[in-house]
Amino acid sequence: MKELSKASVTRRRIGEEAEGQRIDNYLLRVCKGVPKSHVYRILRSGEVRVNGKRVGPDCRLQAGDELRIPPIRLDASARPQVPVGQAYRIVFEDDGLLVVDKPAGLAVHGGSGVSFGVIEQLRRQRPEARCLELAHRLDRETSGLLLIAKRRPVLTRLHDLFRDGGVEKRYLALVKGRWHDPLRHVRLALHKYLTEAGERRVSVALEGKAAHSIVRLVARWENFSLVDVELKTGRTHQIRVHLAHLGFPLCGDDKYGDFELNRALRKQGLDRMFLHAGRLAFDHPVSGERLELKACLPEELLTFLGRMDHNEKRDYGTELQTGGI
Repeated sequence: MKELSKASVTRRRIGEEAEGQRIDNYLLRVCKGVPKSHVYRILRSGEVRVNGKRVGPDCRLQAGDELRIPPIRLDASARPQVPVGQAYRIVFEDDGLLVVDKPAGLAVHGGSGVSFGVIEQLRRQRPEARCLELAHRLDRETSGLLLIAKRRPVLTRLHDLFRDGGVEKRYLALVKGRWHDPLRHVRLALHKYLTEAGERRVSVALEGKAAHSIVRLVARWENFSLVDVELKTGRTHQIRVHLAHLGFPLCGDDKYGDFELNRALRKQGLDRMFLHAGRLAFDHPVSGERLELKACLPEELLTFLGRMDHNEKRDYGTELQTGGI
């Protein structure tokens, strides 16, 4: 993508990759290093024009539109530097879709005190890509399958699939306690709120939004259980809050977990949250072909499960499902 000029008026012809995108989101993507407040200021002032007309931040761009961006001056030292980093493991890729196996500890995008995430790093690694957009989100400490659209129409179709329940999402989680039900439907409404410190949290509450998880028992030890959780809805922190509310907090969860247990687990080698997005299944947004994508548990989680087998007696699950959920 051609670098945006900061010292003069820039004119761009909108291509298919930006079809249907809000202009504020488009500008935030192409005006690299420009504060969000400044982007909205030039929109409010009418300095940004589409086909010669003033537009608001909710304007949807169309292929063929001519976009005028006013001069933007930015101290080069203030421009955030995104490291190239190591290449991500690619699970699937074609002309419209990219699926990577995200490692734990890395946000999917920058913001809220995080300077960059997976999507910014992928754009740095693939400067020739005209469009790379997240189709969904994973928590920073969750590893596993992450879908990225390489064309705007693909992104729109993926969003439709997620909204309409057309994507099967399954995760592996290790929890404290002995889970007994081979299969259990959990339907508990979830409510988002902010703590006094301004941190986002979620709780089970009648006034919350409907949330549905299907929990399957994979393996069980004396004090822990490995479960496969299928998300029928995609609420924030859904798996973590549902299981913690039922008395089965995720091992290593620093928001809703058992903090004393987490300290003990760190000494045993588990220094992350044990939650992995291991399977996605959906119809390809272009071809309609059924895709069933899988990502095996990362090595550090496999190693920890091996240590569990050594230290505790397993009484359920003769063969652990660690990849093909």
